[in-house]
Amino acid sequence: MKRSNRLVVLTEYFLENPRKHIQLPYFVELCDTTKSSISEDLDIIHEVFQNKGLGYLERTTGAGGGVKYIATSSAAAGENFIFTLQKKLEDPVRILPGGYLYMSDILGDPSMVREIGRVFASCFAHLEIDAIVTVATKGIPLAYATASFLNVPVIIARRDPKVTEGSSVSINYVSGSSRKIQTMVLPKRSLPDGSNVCIIDDFMKAGGTITGIKSLLGEFSATVQAVGVLAEADDEEDERVVTDYTSLLKISPVDIQNHHVSIQPGNYQMGS
Repeated sequence: MKRSNRLVVLTEYFLENPRKHIQLPYFVELCDTTKSSISEDLDIIHEVFQNKGLGYLERTTGAGGGVKYIATSSAAAGENFIFTLQKKLEDPVRILPGGYLYMSDILGDPSMVREIGRVFASCFAHLEIDAIVTVATKGIPLAYATASFLNVPVIIARRDPKVTEGSSVSINYVSGSSRKIQTMVLPKRSLPDGSNVCIIDDFMKAGGTITGIKSLLGEFSATVQAVGVLAEADDEEDERVVTDYTSLLKISPVDIQNHHVSIQPGNYQMGS
């Protein structure tokens, strides 16, 4: 196989299988070439990935040595995307009666959701994560997008148990914003005990839902390595019950009288 062909084959493999550790003999057989040629190909792909802000190849040596692709976004690319998202959401036509902000089109846009997932994955690339956990329903697309770059499963907590998921663990928690008692359930088979998890959600006010998820995950002896939210409310900081989290955007209260909404970048930082 010619080098140009090998580069296409290898690049396609890495993009479709992020964070999957593969030994070099697999690629030698796949491309019908030598180990030294594959090693040179990996050097080229690694350099291009880094230059284009797509991530990097992590290589290990020794008997069990191999390579895996770590999908990340460069700091500049992440900041540019957040700025684009910020300006898109500041459009006054998004303001709804009652001071709400229309965001469903963002969560329904595959390209936007994918980039949100890439930014989250970049923030948490240095962490050991076994699963992404979210609560139904709007956080689901963001969870799947993040999981696709980290190559881990998605676990969905719901308000009501489903007969098709078997026995479940349930907890009651107090919503941070409405102060109402709510229920959250998770099937017993969904998450192995002792897993390292990352919580992803679309919006956080006081953080009651995140706290509820953490309590539920405690029943599985899970360790919460990170919490990521697309947007946080700027007016709930004094009453916030969650302090360790990453937000991409911060939304101020909507000025209905002047038909204006102010959105700032969140507290996100790219992982090392």
